[in-house]
Amino acid sequence: MSDHSKPTTQKLHESAPASRQALRFLAAAAIGAGLLFLSGLTLTGTVMSLVIATPVLVLFSPVLIPAGILTLLAAAGFLFSGGCCVAALMALSWMYNYLAGKHPMGADQVDYARMRIGDKARDMRERAREYGQYVQHKAHEATQTHGS
Repeated sequence: MSDHSKPTTQKLHESAPASRQALRFLAAAAIGAGLLFLSGLTLTGTVMSLVIATPVLVLFSPVLIPAGILTLLAAAGFLFSGGCCVAALMALSWMYNYLAGKHPMGADQVDYARMRIGDKARDMRERAREYGQYVQHKAHEATQTHGS
């Protein structure tokens, strides 16, 4: 079948995707060229600003560098202080929920650790009592052997 036998509307539909792709390509190229031009202007302005500001920065660097260090240290101090405050508030919130019986995350581990510590404390108390009785018995034996 040749092109002469096809209707004109079918020919238009077959050529439409190619023309749409060409329009999309042209639009993308125009947008890309505009953005490339803007980025070039931005780079040029940045370089010019740096060239103009360099002597001022060099002149004031004995003041600006310590001021920058001081500002950095102050910001770090405020961030650390805020972090400690948030951690303390979270810990207090967790303790409140734990004591209120709301069973916060990690309460099982705390209960297990408390149980283990209590068991060890009872064990140590019993050992101390036994050792105290042993020492008393030895002291009693020593006084009886030297007293006789």
